[in-house]
Amino acid sequence: MTNRTPLMAGNWKMNLDHLEANHLIQGLAVELKEDDHDYSKCEVVVFPPFTSIRSVQTVVEADELGIKYGAQDVSTHDNGAYTGEISTDMLTKLGCTYVLMGHSERREYHGESDEYVGAKARKVLDAGMTPLLCCGEALEVRKAGTHVEFVVGQIRAALKGWSGEDVAKIVIAYEPIWAIGTGETATSEDAQEVCGAIRAALREDYGDEVADVVRVLYGGSAKPGNIKELMAQPDIDGALVGGASLKADSFGEMANFYA
Repeated sequence: MTNRTPLMAGNWKMNLDHLEANHLIQGLAVELKEDDHDYSKCEVVVFPPFTSIRSVQTVVEADELGIKYGAQDVSTHDNGAYTGEISTDMLTKLGCTYVLMGHSERREYHGESDEYVGAKARKVLDAGMTPLLCCGEALEVRKAGTHVEFVVGQIRAALKGWSGEDVAKIVIAYEPIWAIGTGETATSEDAQEVCGAIRAALREDYGDEVADVVRVLYGGSAKPGNIKELMAQPDIDGALVGGASLKADSFGEMANFYA
């Protein structure tokens, strides 16, 4: 890994009401402080449900924490008659600095296409936040041996027409769908194969300067027990963590992988 700052991102999914979120963010802050966490060695970001973002913001700002936070989804519209949607402006007003898009659960349950995911990423970037673009293959794609082409195809379709300057500002998370919440984890070699292929595609499409700065995360049952091995891979710059991010001690331990 070059000078890319590692990133540990906690996707809370549809868990925790605003009171529980308040408790978790405070607990995480305590864990990181006790571990003397160095944010220059690993950035820490959490993605609460929309209803808990304000609670997290209040704690982060009041205690001047180094933890960053973002949203799990966003609308491609600015405002208006879009029931249930949340705009980038609403998120920036809450102090969000990151937004997830393209998570396999959104793709599967809400039919989100690569192009739609790309439109969300563009909207987020234009609003001054960092898009965290997710990609990943299902088990049948993996078994067919076409997982690398499939994932690179997702990235290229989402970023079609983007300049290298803009691509350099995003974060990409590779999550093999068959390893999310199943307890199955891609081996560190499996993860490196695809993360390395993503970086190689960025290099081919946008050149060394872009490929060397974009952070590529691994997600899919990442936990304290396997984080050091994953982070030892040359093209893995962090993790998008699900279940393990709901426990302050385990997520804190993952953020301190470098110690």
